Amino acid sequence: MKILSIQSAVAYGHVGNSAAVFPLQRIGVEVLPVYTVNFSNHTGYGAWRGPLISPDDVREVITGIDERGVLGEIDVVLSGYQGGEGIGEVILEAVARVKAANPSALYSCDPVMGNARSGCFVAPAIPILLRDRVVPQADVITPNQFELGFLTGTEPADLASTLASADLARALGPRTVLVTSVERPDRLEDTIEMLAVTDDGAWIVQTPHIPMKANGSGDVTAALFTAHYRASGDAADALARTVSSVFDLLTTTYESGQRELQLVESQEAYAHPRMQFAVTQVR
Repeated sequence: MKILSIQSAVAYGHVGNSAAVFPLQRIGVEVLPVYTVNFSNHTGYGAWRGPLISPDDVREVITGIDERGVLGEIDVVLSGYQGGEGIGEVILEAVARVKAANPSALYSCDPVMGNARSGCFVAPAIPILLRDRVVPQADVITPNQFELGFLTGTEPADLASTLASADLARALGPRTVLVTSVERPDRLEDTIEMLAVTDDGAWIVQTPHIPMKANGSGDVTAALFTAHYRASGDAADALARTVSSVFDLLTTTYESGQRELQLVESQEAYAHPRMQFAVTQVR
């Protein structure tokens, strides 16, 4: 499998492509990373250095890949945080080029906007761009519950309303929706859930909630789920593998006392997930 991953990059720590690439490689996926920024560290520190890469330069990199004649070998285009409107247009162009070369290729979009605790942390135009232009072109999207609500103009909370919101999102274009960080009012204390919804059904998995903010964990989640799902076509199995791997990554990080994901230290969790959580079909 080959994945063209158009995301940010940091030298220190793990977000964007700096979070997604290694776990994908560890499960045997060939990744072609295209960077949209090249920062010293993620912006959560409040200070960083390095360039935003202009949309024209990102487009040039993709054109260069195209000139090698390999776009027909790409199975998935993966995108995450989009720093500006211009990058969104470049990603959509790349998706069109890849799908022209390989009609069976998928586009998986992580529609990064914010979360329930922080609110939106992207430029005001980005959520509208994602909702109106980008998400309709995607085959798979991986929003958290907050982002799902924005995309659909709803307030998903319990299971029924979250499923209804996922169906509204699917009506926009993508057939598969992975809802991360599902926090139902009636869930067991200190737990969190993840929900996958496809044409074939819906499945949920519950794990203990690890009390930490882990920048980049959503990028790992989107990458692993996308790769597993593309490989097997089995959303329940992809969900089980992804949740197992990410939970162990977060546990290792939490126990280390470090702020940054312990991405390399957790590599066995990607290659050999323990499959320790039950996946329940809810539809």
